[in-house]
Amino acid sequence: MRLALIAVGIIILALGIAVTSGKLNYEKKDEVAKVGGVSLSASHDQTVPQWAGIAGIVIGGGLIGAGILRRKR
Repeated sequence: MRLALIAVGIIILALGIAVTSGKLNYEKKDEVAKVGGVSLSASHDQTVPQWAGIAGIVIGGGLIGAGILRRKR
C-alpha cells in the first residue's frame, strides 16, 4: 500500500508539472454549421487549465508524503 501511494503520487505530481508548464493540450471539436445531412466542424487545440496542474502538484505531493509517513505493518 505504501509503494502504491508513492507511485501514484509521483505520476500525479509529474502530470501536474506538465500541465503547469503548458505542455499538455487537448483537442476540442465544435460543430459550426449543419445543413441537411452535411455538417461542418472545426477543431481547436486548448491547453489544460493551470489550476488543474497546481491541484495535481498538491495532491501528488500529499500522496507521496502520506506514502512516506505511513508505517509498515
